Amino acid sequence: MGNSLKSARFLIESRIADAARGNADALYDLGVAYSTGSGVDIDLVEAHKWFNLAALNGSEEGMMCRAEIAYDMTAREIADAQREARAWLRSGDRRAA
Repeated sequence: MGNSLKSARFLIESRIADAARGNADALYDLGVAYSTGSGVDIDLVEAHKWFNLAALNGSEEGMMCRAEIAYDMTAREIADAQREARAWLRSGDRRAA
């Protein structure tokens, strides 16, 4: 079990590194991970942030998933996710997700 947890964490970290380079697939994959709990705890605010960033980088799937999870979120949570996405874009060190 410890190895699968380490594997999942490594996968998340590598996707974050790819996301920092603007890889829309990596941004989308992070949204999926946080929306389904794949390797991380389910966190819809974090998932929305990643789907939003994927959508900004041209991912139609990111746009659809962002809209889909928004139905399960409060207006405050969506605003928090949008603020976090803006902070990610402004950040010089995008690895500090």
